Amino acid sequence: MEIACLDLEGVLIPEIWIAFAEKTGIDELRATTRDIPDYDVLMQQRLRLLDEHGYGLHQIQEVIDELSPLEGAREFIDWLRERFQVIILSDTFYEFSQPLMRQLGFPTLLCHKLEVDDQGRVVDYLLRQKDPKRQAVISLKSIYYRIIAAGDSYNDTTMLAEAHAGILFKAPDNVIEEFPQYPAVHSYEDLKQEFIKASVRDLSL
Repeated sequence: MEIACLDLEGVLIPEIWIAFAEKTGIDELRATTRDIPDYDVLMQQRLRLLDEHGYGLHQIQEVIDELSPLEGAREFIDWLRERFQVIILSDTFYEFSQPLMRQLGFPTLLCHKLEVDDQGRVVDYLLRQKDPKRQAVISLKSIYYRIIAAGDSYNDTTMLAEAHAGILFKAPDNVIEEFPQYPAVHSYEDLKQEFIKASVRDLSL
């Protein structure tokens, strides 16, 4: 059996922190794992900026409530789930995910948690484990699943490397240039074709 492992932000939904940056005007919050490979450096920057500007979880969730999946994402997920088991491996947080997961039909999501104080201030983040996307793929392989993975950022590349087949989707030029070993596509139709190529099964369903 094959499992499709997908990143979430930038692949199926908009980048939440970019949307929040646009709402608040805090340009530094536009940085994502496409720009800063070290996730802890990125998150410490985000926590500092939230604290400096007095924003908490509630304000971020208000912005998330206004977001929708990327155009074609729900149809792509539905297509994929007819042919694979599907798991979303993301560096987002459960406190962010519910509204958008509902719009995607609640695929399985493995991500992280936020530590929030009584005033709603985000004081820390709690990783599920170190290098969680790669570790999830290792675990799935250990029970004899074949993994095809797709993502767009630096933090996806260890997952792509560990999978039996890796695909870059809507990745920026800097990531594509640094990881030329992965096919890079920018539309869901092309992503479907890459999954078909990578599968060892007949996907004419």
